[in-house]
Amino acid sequence: MRRIQAGNALSAFGLGFTVPYLYVYVAQVRELGAGAAGAVLAVFAMAALAVLPFTGRAIDRRGPLPVLVGAALLAAVGALAMGVAGGVAAVVGAAALLGAGTAVMQPALATMIVWSTAPETRTRAFALQFFLQNLGLSIGGLIGGQLVDESRPGSFLLLFSIEAAMFLVLAAVSATVRMPRTPAIGDARPGRAAAGGPGGLRALLGHRAMVRLCVLGFVLFFACYGQFESGLAAYGTEAAGIEPSTLGMALAANTAVIVVAQFLVLRFVERGRRTRVIAAVGLIWAVAWVIAGYAGLGHGGRAVATAAFITTYGLFGLGEAMLSPTVAPLVADLAPESAVGRYNSAFALVKQLALALGPAVGGPMGAALHGPYIVTFVLFSLGVSVLALRLGRGLTPAQDHPYAAVRSRVVARHAAGERAVGTSA
Repeated sequence: MRRIQAGNALSAFGLGFTVPYLYVYVAQVRELGAGAAGAVLAVFAMAALAVLPFTGRAIDRRGPLPVLVGAALLAAVGALAMGVAGGVAAVVGAAALLGAGTAVMQPALATMIVWSTAPETRTRAFALQFFLQNLGLSIGGLIGGQLVDESRPGSFLLLFSIEAAMFLVLAAVSATVRMPRTPAIGDARPGRAAAGGPGGLRALLGHRAMVRLCVLGFVLFFACYGQFESGLAAYGTEAAGIEPSTLGMALAANTAVIVVAQFLVLRFVERGRRTRVIAAVGLIWAVAWVIAGYAGLGHGGRAVATAAFITTYGLFGLGEAMLSPTVAPLVADLAPESAVGRYNSAFALVKQLALALGPAVGGPMGAALHGPYIVTFVLFSLGVSVLALRLGRGLTPAQDHPYAAVRSRVVARHAAGERAVGTSA
């Protein structure tokens, strides 16, 4: 587990070096224009949508380890190709490799974490993964910002080279991992998941709880992550009149809240029902959107609007810290033992769809329809709470509240032992 988490942190560190500067690199440094830069970002997202439907089957048949190593090598090639690309076709091709590789890593890493944990330790493992991802992205972004120079294309080659090196390190570290065989994953081994067997696409679509979780996940990602750098940013600059530099401060506040709060909220998350925690996140985000509405539609002045906008991003970060140890373990606990990879990949696909559609819908609304934009996403956030509570009705106690289920099993074993001792006496 330590090796998996270390590789996860290093890959996030490498992504942080380049992702914030991809648009600037293509449009200005390579002088290919805004159209080419937009095409690169679109291809980066579309590549993920293209490979994820096939990723789960590969993970369940071959195991997550070779899939992760292959994806890391593919992403490394894409990063290096991006650093030396000079034309539109070259940068688009590099973006496809990079997007496909990084997309496949997500469900592969998630499946490795599932294989390496028992249900009672899985919550903390996914919380640590999310914490390290955000820490790696933020540190990589900060260091990358000090190295980058728009007047020197070589500085961008250095950034992409470092990113490629981090992916290679991830592949090397992952290749040394020996996946354990634990009772929690009895038959989740390569070769035991037939294409149409348990956990196949038809079975997944017939799994009502998983379908409901995917719908809930789409709304979650659409209403939060899908708005960060598009609709909410456009709304902040157009309606609230904040400076573009404030967006950087708001994103920094978001990451800071995640890093500080992740383990502070963990005890609350572990001891509560998962669906109620998600419902609480919906309420927190609804408050965040109301504060964003005040920032743009109120009359408190620019300083008040700036403070309100940063608070909005901070509240989003609090909700993210509560979700990370909740949603991913729930996906794993819903999956049949031989189809963990397919369930993780299906949920990753839903996330990518939300991230692709979120900016397309939210961007124009945030820029022009200020009031309707806020009202729409307040309702989306409240919808998260409603969907979460409905999902909870269809879950078993072990799926929705694993902490209590494990505790009750321990008490039952203890009571049985006492009875056995009394009978013997």
